[in-house]
Amino acid sequence: MPYTLKIGSIQCHIVSDGQQLIDGGSFFGLVPRVLWERIIRPDEKNRIPAQMRCLLVESPDGLVLVDTGQGDKISAEYRRRFGMDDSSRRLEADMRRVGFGPEDVDIVLPTHLHADHCGGNTRWSDPSDAGSEAVATFPNARYLIQRLEMAEATFPNERTRGHYFPENWEPLRGTGQLEIVDGDQELAAGVRSVTVPGHTAGMQVAWVEDGCESLLFLGDACSWAAHLERLAWVPAFDLEPMRSIEGKRNLRREAEEKDTLLVFQHDSQVVTGRLRPGARGPVVEPEIREEAWGTSGDSR
Repeated sequence: MPYTLKIGSIQCHIVSDGQQLIDGGSFFGLVPRVLWERIIRPDEKNRIPAQMRCLLVESPDGLVLVDTGQGDKISAEYRRRFGMDDSSRRLEADMRRVGFGPEDVDIVLPTHLHADHCGGNTRWSDPSDAGSEAVATFPNARYLIQRLEMAEATFPNERTRGHYFPENWEPLRGTGQLEIVDGDQELAAGVRSVTVPGHTAGMQVAWVEDGCESLLFLGDACSWAAHLERLAWVPAFDLEPMRSIEGKRNLRREAEEKDTLLVFQHDSQVVTGRLRPGARGPVVEPEIREEAWGTSGDSR
């Protein structure tokens, strides 16, 4: 279900490409299960539900989409293994619920090029044929990808190669829709990106600001609310944990100063929240919550 809210005069929609079941330890890294299961209890295979939320922003300069989810270029075996349902075009369906189609998007900002964040960049030209040509899902959009992220994705190493799939971005070169950018960007009126290396070298987050109000789409710079409250909690996915910690510290400081509305991309319980003072430092006060199986009564 999409969530619609306003940041000043700018309308924003939190849309989704669905949910996956991911190993809980991968999201919490070195943190012992006895601690992180207070936040979310895993199933018998140690999996926890992870949302694939995206952000659709109605900027005065055009429609901006931040991340595109896993997309539909995935096999039935993948869906089974990661607990995904058989529905297709999940993100598109959410977009249409708020009045937009893929052709309406002007800018696509992948926070990074891991498949669950950019798989929806492209789709098979023949949905019934996984061997058909991959084409742009958003035919009129510019896709803005960080230079360092593109370098990592193009030349992956033993640890990273399982996350990067060229069919998620290479077709965009031929159409002229792929734009390589370097560093922070002013995307459109009221919308900007900021690079926060750690999870990957080219990780970027998105800010929406108008008047005295602001929203921060954190992506995998901080995918669960607990990771912002506990800076030392770093996912096993992050390539440079200490840079991740410092990046979260800086984002947290700015978000506190601005009383920013935070959007958590993968958190299966906290969709949005704001930072408030706590006994041991800032804590996230949820504004939009969802119910997830495995929720513990003492999670906060």
